[in-house]
Amino acid sequence: MACIPRRLSQITLFNTKNLTLYHITLVVILCTTFYLIGIWQHSVGTTFSSSSAAAAFLSSVPCSSLKTTQLDFLPHHLPPDPPSETTRAAQFPPCDPSFSEYTPCEDVQRSLKFDRDMLIYRERHCPEKDELLKCRIPAPYGYKVPFRWPQGREFAWFANVPHKELTVEKKNQNWIKVEGDRFRFPGGGTMFPHGADAYIDDIDKLISLRDGSIRTAIDTGCGVASWGAYLLSRNILAMSFAPRDTHEAQVQFALERGVPAMIGVVASIRLPYPSRAFDMAHCSRCLIPWGQYDGLYLIEVDRVLRPGSYWILSGPPINWQKHWKGWNRTTDDLKSEESRIETVAKSLCWKKLVQKDDLAIWQKPTNHVHCKANRKVFKRPPICYTQNPDMAWYTKLETCLTPLPRVSNIKEIAGGQLAKWPERLNAIPPRISSGSLPGITETVFVENSELWKKRVEYYKTIDHQLAETGRYRNLLDMNAYLGGFAAALVDDPVWVMNIVPVEADQINTLGVVYERGLIGTYQNWCEAMSTYPRTYDFIHGDAIFSLYKD
Repeated sequence: MACIPRRLSQITLFNTKNLTLYHITLVVILCTTFYLIGIWQHSVGTTFSSSSAAAAFLSSVPCSSLKTTQLDFLPHHLPPDPPSETTRAAQFPPCDPSFSEYTPCEDVQRSLKFDRDMLIYRERHCPEKDELLKCRIPAPYGYKVPFRWPQGREFAWFANVPHKELTVEKKNQNWIKVEGDRFRFPGGGTMFPHGADAYIDDIDKLISLRDGSIRTAIDTGCGVASWGAYLLSRNILAMSFAPRDTHEAQVQFALERGVPAMIGVVASIRLPYPSRAFDMAHCSRCLIPWGQYDGLYLIEVDRVLRPGSYWILSGPPINWQKHWKGWNRTTDDLKSEESRIETVAKSLCWKKLVQKDDLAIWQKPTNHVHCKANRKVFKRPPICYTQNPDMAWYTKLETCLTPLPRVSNIKEIAGGQLAKWPERLNAIPPRISSGSLPGITETVFVENSELWKKRVEYYKTIDHQLAETGRYRNLLDMNAYLGGFAAALVDDPVWVMNIVPVEADQINTLGVVYERGLIGTYQNWCEAMSTYPRTYDFIHGDAIFSLYKD
């Protein structure tokens, strides 16, 4: 009897399991049936009955009363699609190889339509808007990376500047020689065939070039800039310039060597430098008619010379008694030219320090106390009082003397005493300490210098070639301000062309750059620069585009 309840419970459990299985099977069959019916209705019935119903509805309801919802299927968390081909920036093709040495504002062919009087046709004449090229200047065939400094002072690749004209024209003057696939620069010049080093030593015997009092120099009519190249070893930084003329590629050779240079000419407009910029000016047979046009060109040299600085002249007419036959000029002509130069120099209150052999040196006064007084004797040139002495972008030359800043006594140096190099680099420039630049204080200058030391240090961590000694040589700062970028690189074997854009003329700081012992020029970046293609190894621009944003 005890086994009966156990069998009954097993039977009951079996029946319950079967009933659950029947229910599940029935639900599956019903779901499948209704799903198939639904598919059939959408594939057949909708085509007829549903579309008919929709058509009846739309025909009975006006369109204006229908409300539709616009669904937005665009992604909102992804970068936008690239612009279409028509809206992308233009891709400039390469120019024809004939343009490999193109200088837009000193184009030789274009310049021929301008006035030849006073060499005006050699000045900047930039192309009109419809003349602008929209292509990239190509390098000449076989171009190579230039020699590193200091080897570059003596050598340049022939393929980079493929011109032999000067090797023929100046073969007896030791300017340049061709040796296989390269040029060699022996350092000679028209008036220093034995080399620039020996010539500079001769100058050093007459005025001190080693005590740090002379740091910035300008070489007018520089040839291949050997004078400037060999001054660098004496810590003197020269701005060399010459026109693009029959002396083919002379400035281009200078730049290829790694020597600071620009295309330029003394003609009818001011040189693109501030007043009181240079400690020394130099002309070695530069063929500039210093005694003509009422002394206009010496007046311009006077403007850019610092108080107490020097003008050095060698070549005609200096020592004409010895050289007149070789110069193919008459003694009367040379004597007359010498007299005119002496007269102009005296009218500028310059003192002739010395004339020895082929060298003559004059010194500018340290202030204009006496010079203003002797205007009663020298009626010309009068003192200029109308133009800004630092304005020098297409500014016409005038036959008047640029006044030096006022002084309180005869011994004071106009504009302030400069420290000797290298202390000069970080000493407070007189233009700042005098308060002549609104908003730029001594504190601003110091902070700016420290800022650029940090920035240049950081630049070198991301551009290892800038940190690599000798990899770069020619650098350009498009908006130099106080010259902090160049100052931070002063211990590297590089030089920096510091640009102060003319759009920043409300606070013209290029004079500060020169007072620090650096060099630079003015520039309007809407125009081409007065230099050759491939001049710079590294171009730096800080806050430059905001000047031109409109």
